[in-house]
Amino acid sequence: RHRQRAGKEGQVLHRSKRGWVWNQFFVIEEYTGSVRLTVSYVDSGDGNIKYILSGEGAGTIFVIDDKTGNIHATKTLDREEQAQYTLTAQAVARDTMKPLEPPSEFIVKVQDINDNPPEFLHGPYYARVPEMSNVGTSVMQVTATDADDPTYGNSARLVYSILQGQPYFSVEPQTGIIRTALPNMDREARQEYDVVIQAKDMGGHMGGLSGTTEVKITLTDVNDNPPKFPQSESLPGEEVGRLKAKDPDMGDNGMVNYRLVDGDGMGLFELTTDSETREAVIKLKKPVDFETKRSYTLKVEGSNPHVDPQFLAWGPYKDEATIKISVEDADEPPVFVAPSYTFEVEENAPQGTPVGRVHAKDTDVANNPVRYMIPRYTDVEQFFSINSEDGMITTTRPLDREAQAWHNISVSATEIGHHQDTKVRVNIRVKDINDNPPEFATNNEVLMCESVAPGKVIETVSAVDKDEMAHRQHFTFSLAPEVAHNHNFSLKDNRDSSASIYVLRKGFSRLTQDVYYLPIEINDNGFPAMSSTNTLTIRVCSCDSRDTILSCNVEPYVLPAGLSTGALIAILACIVILLAIVVLFVALRRQKKEPLIVFEEEDIRENIITYDDEGGGEEDTEAFDIATLQKSIKTQRNDIKPELQYPIRPGGRPAANSVDVDDFIKTRIAEADSDPTAPPYDSIQIYGYEGRGSLAGSLSSLESVTTESDLDYDYLQSWGPRFKKLADLYGTKDCCMNDVDDGEDS
Repeated sequence: RHRQRAGKEGQVLHRSKRGWVWNQFFVIEEYTGSVRLTVSYVDSGDGNIKYILSGEGAGTIFVIDDKTGNIHATKTLDREEQAQYTLTAQAVARDTMKPLEPPSEFIVKVQDINDNPPEFLHGPYYARVPEMSNVGTSVMQVTATDADDPTYGNSARLVYSILQGQPYFSVEPQTGIIRTALPNMDREARQEYDVVIQAKDMGGHMGGLSGTTEVKITLTDVNDNPPKFPQSESLPGEEVGRLKAKDPDMGDNGMVNYRLVDGDGMGLFELTTDSETREAVIKLKKPVDFETKRSYTLKVEGSNPHVDPQFLAWGPYKDEATIKISVEDADEPPVFVAPSYTFEVEENAPQGTPVGRVHAKDTDVANNPVRYMIPRYTDVEQFFSINSEDGMITTTRPLDREAQAWHNISVSATEIGHHQDTKVRVNIRVKDINDNPPEFATNNEVLMCESVAPGKVIETVSAVDKDEMAHRQHFTFSLAPEVAHNHNFSLKDNRDSSASIYVLRKGFSRLTQDVYYLPIEINDNGFPAMSSTNTLTIRVCSCDSRDTILSCNVEPYVLPAGLSTGALIAILACIVILLAIVVLFVALRRQKKEPLIVFEEEDIRENIITYDDEGGGEEDTEAFDIATLQKSIKTQRNDIKPELQYPIRPGGRPAANSVDVDDFIKTRIAEADSDPTAPPYDSIQIYGYEGRGSLAGSLSSLESVTTESDLDYDYLQSWGPRFKKLADLYGTKDCCMNDVDDGEDS
């Protein structure tokens, strides 16, 4: 019997023993098969127990077998609709419906699958960035959300990429921050850009779901253009000159219309009429170039639109004038012979490798020499340099195609002695060389059932390479030499840059080995050829009869919701410390050869030891060994080692074969009183002997003052609340003393 005092009334409580068995706590999302969860109370199996289920979804989504405790999910579950269900199971007596145990609560979690694509909730987006911004200037950040579980697998791990808007803008794969990718973007040339951003889950790997959004980016103006006076070489649409024909008639009779009828400048100039002044206005239709042609001739006709037939013979009612237009020279900036340049340079080419040459010339009559330079804001990291005299561009360091495949810079040309310059865009493509080994396209674990049949394909692996793949170039796969002759798995190269992994045997067991590591060599067959060894992780899982994976842990267990990694580490650390203490204690125990609990005589006084073992009374002759008590009293005390040995009084030695234990005890008491090496305090010697005439009464210390509890303790009730406890213990005769059982022997 295990009893303990609880509360002021001395209520006796009994320790409850739980007997529930929890077999599984998760259901795979969208799974259409029958899912079974077992929650049962350990019983004798006689059918007298009935199981009752209550809580979220009980009776509709989850039903329980009242005989076995098996819980079935009746329909597919959506984690995004509800991630977990809290249920309560209880075992009751089938005939009386009385509870056998308190209700037991548990949680069923819905295990996520990748069934939701990323979504941009706030798109489309609008952003503004100043023109001429440096490369890498942040424009804005777009964020997509995924309804899948972010704590399980890669279903909600998003990677951002740009589908439209290159090479002007780029996006950071992990954060979704859009940045400028080209320098020298001029608002006066182009003001708006339409960019399309994609977010893909599964870390961007094959098979992931994706979503897109549009971002309209507008370049804002900065003061990057100085004021200029118009040059003599006018621009299209500018007025060149005016002329007017005189007609003395009034009103409509004096109205004159003008038109160009001849001349070598008819394709370059146009003529309109000013509605207010009735003048002929000559405007430039196309640009003119002093260096190409310095003058043009036009013939203009003026005529009356309203002619009176009576005076038609007095005509003709029109006139012509010849106009000479002279083109004046203007100081123009140099002109590049090409509107833009595109060059190529090999990856990892040494410093000083020529990239290409640009050429500009002065179209003015003076034909001044031209000097070249690369504006630093277009080549921030200074990958290139240019010869200022001949325009040859060279590299300043080896270039890495995988880091940056295109370099877009500008080259400026300026006449010597003049401040006007002109710029041209130069696009430099880094040609790839095979300097990166291939690797697995994905690093996901392969999950394999214990009951997998030999010859079954458990995985098809593919590879990716940071380098560009040449035409008809493909990857080849093979097992690493150290596992080429293993008896578990084999590999077949499919000759299409993929390989299939086959099982060679059956009888896999998680208890024997739950994880297998299969090293695979991948060759890219490039020039020069590059290869690498990648390890495929194969995990053995428990499956049902339909090969549906149930669990991949060595021993299935469920962690409480919200238990962090730090808490797990703390729990494991505590377990290790406790094990270390136990091992140390056992080691010391074996070394000293002493009992697990040692009581020194100097520490035993006034202590009550409860053994929870009731003695047999006077009839019990097996509670002690009388032969041990008959040993010679020459046996020395072991609580202290005496410095001097005094002889024992001869009168205190009992007969060798005496069975008078009473005399033996008296002798030991006299010996202790006369022994100068004994402690100065009373030492209790405990023997399994009750003495003559004993009524086998209680040996509790509560009755140490007198042999019988004949005192009246009712006066304790008047001593106040501080003595309430003592009054409850001693104040009544029928008080139950639970510290020491009646008839206990010590």
